[in-house]
Amino acid sequence: MYSLIATTPFGLEAAVKREAARLGFGGIKASDGKVEFSGGPETIARANIWLRAADRVLLKVGEFNAFTFDELFENTKALNWADIIPADGKFTVVGKSVKSTLFSVSDCQSIVKKAIVESMKKKYRADWFFETGAEYKVQVALLRDVATLTIDASGKGLHKRGYRPVAAEAPLKETLAAALIDFSYMRKNKTFLDPMCGSGTLPIEAALIAKNIAPGLYRSFASEGWDIIPKSAWRQAREEAEAAIDRNIQIDISGSDIDPKAIEIAKRNAAAAKTGEINFTVRPLKDVKIPGEFGVMITNPPYGERMAEFDLIPIYKRLGEIISQNDTWSYYVLTSYEEFESLINKKAGAKRKLYNGMIKTDYYQF
Repeated sequence: MYSLIATTPFGLEAAVKREAARLGFGGIKASDGKVEFSGGPETIARANIWLRAADRVLLKVGEFNAFTFDELFENTKALNWADIIPADGKFTVVGKSVKSTLFSVSDCQSIVKKAIVESMKKKYRADWFFETGAEYKVQVALLRDVATLTIDASGKGLHKRGYRPVAAEAPLKETLAAALIDFSYMRKNKTFLDPMCGSGTLPIEAALIAKNIAPGLYRSFASEGWDIIPKSAWRQAREEAEAAIDRNIQIDISGSDIDPKAIEIAKRNAAAAKTGEINFTVRPLKDVKIPGEFGVMITNPPYGERMAEFDLIPIYKRLGEIISQNDTWSYYVLTSYEEFESLINKKAGAKRKLYNGMIKTDYYQF
């Protein structure tokens, strides 16, 4: 049984915690920036393949107080690294330190590397390791003098689904898009619209969720080369994910944008994601109309910080008009524009603070 951590941006912990619960993981506990859970080798495989809103999956090797370099070295050396890393394992050490006595990250990395080598020397009775095998990226994270030592089981971040080789300007991360949908009233049979879809991330993630396509099904992970996870565990996890796809559902998901190039990119991305039909259309915001009854609109309009400067006021006023078109729909807008509610003269029913990259945003629900 392993202790595992799904890392997450601030504000998305609740979405990842719900995902972990739906996947049946044990010992689930959420705190700032992470969700911890436990399980066997198969859990590592399933977590990587299925988690939609997490950044990456880490295997937690140990945690202890470390006020001095000696404490960091001895406590790291005492951990059972050889139970995870084989004699030919290639391992690097990265680090971070926040509000801790040991503030030199480079020194901490060097000490942890030496301690792991000493630990493995004792187990394998060897004086030298060639590191020609699978990769094990170790992280030493110090927070308020508590050192947490983990190994990255994902490799590339989980937002790297594989369907978006190119993107329009200022793209929304796939993991954040999935969380926005999780926080909404979106259901697989509901109509979905993003009227400013850019490269199509929100509609594509909505389609993946509606059809129950695991986001990591068509990519690989660093821990696929680890000895502690049998090849059969990965094979079984992928077979489970393939069998879980709802191939019969008729989705009603649309995205539109004023930029024809963005729509072309969105169409290519959707094809790569194997979502089936998503209705992508070149349409300026002024021509957007809410179709039918009972649907969900989620959009991520330009903020100004990450886009070329232009007048946002007409865009936001038009969004307000769209939100007022049909009161049987639910509307969600992610923006850093703090005067959004007063500008459209409408109070959100709920508002959630999130980060889009380094930008502090609000997720408005109407």
